Amino acid sequence: MAQSLADKVVLITGAARGIGAETARRLAARGARLSLVGMEPERLAALARELGPGHAWYEADVTDPGALERAVRGTVGDLGGIDVVIANAGVASNGTVAVTPADALVRVIEVNLIGVVRTVAATLPYVTERRGYLLLIASAAALAPMPGISTYAASKAGVEFFGGALRLEVAHKGVAVGVAYPSWIDTDLVRDQQRDLSTFNRMLRSLPGPLGRVTSLDECAAALVDAVERRRRTVFVPRTLAPLAAVRQLLSGRAAQRVSERNAARLIPQLEREVASLGRAFGATSVGAPGAGPAPPKPAA
Repeated sequence: MAQSLADKVVLITGAARGIGAETARRLAARGARLSLVGMEPERLAALARELGPGHAWYEADVTDPGALERAVRGTVGDLGGIDVVIANAGVASNGTVAVTPADALVRVIEVNLIGVVRTVAATLPYVTERRGYLLLIASAAALAPMPGISTYAASKAGVEFFGGALRLEVAHKGVAVGVAYPSWIDTDLVRDQQRDLSTFNRMLRSLPGPLGRVTSLDECAAALVDAVERRRRTVFVPRTLAPLAAVRQLLSGRAAQRVSERNAARLIPQLEREVASLGRAFGATSVGAPGAGPAPPKPAA
């Protein structure tokens, strides 16, 4: 049964754009009060204005414990507590381990996995007070190995297992934990890959079923809001990923691996050449990552 979100305080990391921003809009339309946390203050401020009174924003990198703690304390002070957390902040680097700087590979894990752990640790006491809900954003990349996204997939698989164990730790306290598995969503992160790397588009076409489909941002945000309303344990975007998740062992079995190895042998050399020519390890709209686009300007004092 869906629960009313009226006056519920929802903290979203990675709220400045993409999945985080659109989910915030839909939650606000249902009466929730939003704490928007991210690294692009101008975009966060604009989104808070768009949502109207009763919402707040805080600049924080989820890998910075001090900044994250300030955002959480600000949320509790300004909005009165925390009912729901959506740990959404994430990045993806370009290319393979062979051609990607180690700092970029590590940064993906720091943001996508360690950032989720830090977000949960910082917010859990307040969520527990309200017997609330934590929604951790993993990925379809956690379901099957794919070349070119090694540390992204590793980080998202880590989020999946962290969420599963966390659920067991907090269920008796009345706290629910969900894990979301979006596939390729039509966001800046995916569009950067499509624009920068022709190999990405070829690889996408080679993937089976929903793994090769780009899903609309609207569909993704609607699924996440439904998960919050119903405190779901899992949410797949698109929904047709669910059967693949149920037979994930087949996706990493010998026959599937042979197909993947043949495709990788054709595509990876070109991908590595494209990444080397591109000259940066992250998409143009990524922030706070080595080799990414320029950092957003700081707000005036």
